[in-house]
Amino acid sequence: MTTATSPNIARLGDAARQFIARSRGLYIDGAWHQRDERIEVTDPANGANITSVARGRAADVDLAVAAARRAFDEGLWAMMTPSERGKLVWRLGDLVERHADEIAELEAIDNGKPVTDARWGDVAFSHELLRYMAGWSTKLTGETIPLSQPSPFHAYTLRQSVGVCAQIVPWNFSFMMAIWKVAPALATGCTIVLKPAEQTPLTALRLAELVEEAGFPKGVFNVITGYGEEAGAALAGHEDVDKVAFTGSTEVGKKILEAAKGNLKKVSLELGGKSPMIVLADADLDVAIPAIASGIFYNMGQTCTAGSRLYVEDSIADQVHSALAQHAKDLRIGPGLDPDTQIGPLVSAEQRDKVLGYVASGIAEGARLLCGGQRSGGEGYFVQPTILADTTSDMAVVREEIFGPVLVTATFKAGDVASAVKEANDSIYGLAGSVFTRDIDKAHMIAAKMKAGTVGINTHHVIDPALPFGGFGQSGWGREMGWSAIELYTELKSVGVALRA
Repeated sequence: MTTATSPNIARLGDAARQFIARSRGLYIDGAWHQRDERIEVTDPANGANITSVARGRAADVDLAVAAARRAFDEGLWAMMTPSERGKLVWRLGDLVERHADEIAELEAIDNGKPVTDARWGDVAFSHELLRYMAGWSTKLTGETIPLSQPSPFHAYTLRQSVGVCAQIVPWNFSFMMAIWKVAPALATGCTIVLKPAEQTPLTALRLAELVEEAGFPKGVFNVITGYGEEAGAALAGHEDVDKVAFTGSTEVGKKILEAAKGNLKKVSLELGGKSPMIVLADADLDVAIPAIASGIFYNMGQTCTAGSRLYVEDSIADQVHSALAQHAKDLRIGPGLDPDTQIGPLVSAEQRDKVLGYVASGIAEGARLLCGGQRSGGEGYFVQPTILADTTSDMAVVREEIFGPVLVTATFKAGDVASAVKEANDSIYGLAGSVFTRDIDKAHMIAAKMKAGTVGINTHHVIDPALPFGGFGQSGWGREMGWSAIELYTELKSVGVALRA
């Protein structure tokens, strides 16, 4: 176990340092519960210790689920009006914004991502999503249904909270992914047991403090830190959980489904991706190049929607490859807490080694290295932004999700848009995609034919609190954000009232 303390702690603001100095327990039923067993939290920029958190196990999950059940069935939360509930969710959004710099710093040292991205991406999006979802609290309406045959009923529907929710979130956007799930669940009146990734637990624990400060009743929100195979598995299979929401790899998503089948709890999954980007010869490269680079290198490629497959019309391929390689080489690599950093470390040594292993396999199978492909620096988990050209559809780097700053590229013949779309759709995944062209007719045609939950035209990362987000194929089940997220956390009930003759 690592014993050295990360020197980057000294770069944190006072609030973040004070948070790290506090002993981290489990948050259950409105109270902090200490555990002797601990999980060390390390700084990916150097591998040194930041702090430790409690190692929650199945017995702790039982306590948290029981607390959430009491809060849902009989507590103050169950008696609140939708307006009161919405005000609490809005207040939580205000608190997240008030503490945005602190949360961003905790995310940067815990995950490794650039603090500027964390502040103006993850955290800013999170407090706006909380406010957006707060508005839905008072709009969970049913309908009066005109029946289709003569019947002695007056019929209507009710939309009601689904119940106790297990929410298991990943390490790449640990705070924002938590808010994606927490916001609609709270807005609809559900109660929550949140399990953050063991690699990045800090912001989930800070969120628990903010939930308490906002005034949510005890038991509504609970946090269990622990390993996936222990706490996560216990949550997914728990018989008193009504719904499980998971973001992570497709492999683990299938395990979640298997664990959830015992009581047929509702399941939503946001899983892996191998998102394609198509560049036509008429594209505006001043727009396309930075968008493509952001598509793959944002958050060091540790993004489920990362544009990791590029298909370029052959007449402009050399120009596009040259510009992208230069862009990649110009990106500033450094620790996440440096405000000038554009590429931080990967989250762990395991992830770094996995990514470099993929790069080596691609080169061994015949791909041409345009840039990168190596570790960066002597410590930490840094990987250079990497581009592999001349790839083919049978290569592992093209078929499998790498989850790192690695772009694989191929070309298609001039005018043969159909083949580009076919290659783009040749994947088990279908989370995102994009097309770059000045021809709006072709753009809409390609967007319609792409098998992906979100498609960008002359941009790649398309995201907004009002837009549904999710994938086709093995990229998952269900949609987060927008009204679609409200549907994930509610049940629809039909009521028939007998009419007097």
